[in-house]
Amino acid sequence: MYIRVKRTKATYFIQCDPTETVLDVKQKLFTLIEQPVSNQRLVLLSTEEVLEDSKSLAEQKVENDAVVALTLRKDDNEFEDVDIPRPADFSIS
Repeated sequence: MYIRVKRTKATYFIQCDPTETVLDVKQKLFTLIEQPVSNQRLVLLSTEEVLEDSKSLAEQKVENDAVVALTLRKDDNEFEDVDIPRPADFSIS
């Protein structure tokens, strides 16, 4: 299966298996964005739930072609807010 991981204007298509954990997905992202897994947080957009590292994608109801938001840890140790432009943001004046 594939999931779409979005951060601001970037989208990463990650091939994964429903039995893989969120930590496995973060390790795949590490090779793309060079951010340590401890600095990554994944949020399932359909439910706005933060995904737990130790649980599998299937356990957290992440399905094929799901859209997951990636947020990164800031200098103050807090995670940034989800910032994904929605198509409605591109309205024509």
